[in-house]
Amino acid sequence: MSLEQEPTDRRADPLDAFRQFFALERDVLVLSVAMFAFSLGFQMTGRYMAEYMSALGASVFVIGLFGTFGNVISAVYPYPGGAISDRLGSRYALTVFGFCSTLGFGVWLVAPVLADVTVGPTSLAIVAIFLGLLLAQAWKSFGLGATFAIVKQAVPPSQLAAGFASTETFRRSAFLVGPLVAAALFAPFGSSDSAVLAAFQLLLLVAVGFGIIGTVIQHVRYRSDEDDIGKEFEGVSQFLTDLRAMPDELRPLLIGDTLVRFANGMVYVFFVIVVTRFLEVGLSLSLPVVGTIALSPQSYFGLLLGLEMVVALLTMVPVAKAAERVGLKPVVALGFAVYAVFPVLLINAPADPAVLAVLFAFSGLRFAGLPAHKALIVGPAERGAGGRVTGAYYLLRNVVVIPSAALGGLLWDGISNPLTGAQVFAGDPVVAFTIATGIGLAGTAYFLLFGEEFEAYR
Repeated sequence: MSLEQEPTDRRADPLDAFRQFFALERDVLVLSVAMFAFSLGFQMTGRYMAEYMSALGASVFVIGLFGTFGNVISAVYPYPGGAISDRLGSRYALTVFGFCSTLGFGVWLVAPVLADVTVGPTSLAIVAIFLGLLLAQAWKSFGLGATFAIVKQAVPPSQLAAGFASTETFRRSAFLVGPLVAAALFAPFGSSDSAVLAAFQLLLLVAVGFGIIGTVIQHVRYRSDEDDIGKEFEGVSQFLTDLRAMPDELRPLLIGDTLVRFANGMVYVFFVIVVTRFLEVGLSLSLPVVGTIALSPQSYFGLLLGLEMVVALLTMVPVAKAAERVGLKPVVALGFAVYAVFPVLLINAPADPAVLAVLFAFSGLRFAGLPAHKALIVGPAERGAGGRVTGAYYLLRNVVVIPSAALGGLLWDGISNPLTGAQVFAGDPVVAFTIATGIGLAGTAYFLLFGEEFEAYR
């Protein structure tokens, strides 16, 4: 499939990623296998990190700091990641990033061994968790802007949402499988801290295995002769220029999106704790042949994530197609609204597995707006500048979102005067999640009032 073909000669096919995969086109197969392997590792482990850290003795505030640390990495990694790919070439850069991510999973795996060694007020195990994150997110930093630019070149402007639905559908399939694998591996274990540690280490062993497979396959089989992904990034010095060149119609989207993402960042890392420790909701089913199946809250959380992703995969393509008729703006606003209201609904939900299933199915609708959101970001950019516009957009948004998780942790855990030790605010998870929803709704309202439609979808 050549990107030199005129855009008007092609139509975006949401199943194209799968079709190319099963056709075994070499580069598509190699990158798809690597994408699936690492996404599977991230999804099996990332959503459970708060539970893992809690079992290791971390406070809610420290867990919030971990989320903020992840935000820092997400903000600053893409530019140096592009510089490394320019210097090493795509093949070796992919190998380095894959090796680092696999090593990060390994650091998380051995962290409990260090639990009895203290570093100031915390244990060396928690320090290892932070160090592991530096490594584990390396592969995810590669090629963000280039991916946007390639999709923009490959499909007509009026079908950008469907084009992004194609890539998102394939990537998100790993987001479905990962939590289901996690649920299965957690099932034989209980809910005690020792059981959580044992189950999560088993998950990490699987993640390390997939990381090794993905790294080896992409290094041995990937061909980079005509690949110029790394060249899409031009370094930090280009950022201010790219920001000034950002199309005016993107600014309301950026402001609304940043508020919504800040709100989500305040609570996202704590979703697993709400289910497993705040609500303590598991699942017990009586099946005619099998008998009674009892799932711990940790195992049930994996099923909830799987349900969320099933809804996302089922709705992403039809919603992207619907955007061609109703426009991108209402679809993006729908995704923003789901992001915004989910936290307050979750924290106030009764401890009922059926209610949580409905809520997480509803949460899956936020992914339905992602293809339209990406199309609205890259669509107004000049041809050939999609990667730079995307890089500037995401860097600015992610920098602003950095403190969100730490703020959420403070609101949940409470605030004390560092000089006297007196408690200034007692801390309340309901307050934290409610404030997050308020900020998210403000961002949604701002986008609805001032956001502009992409011309090709009018």
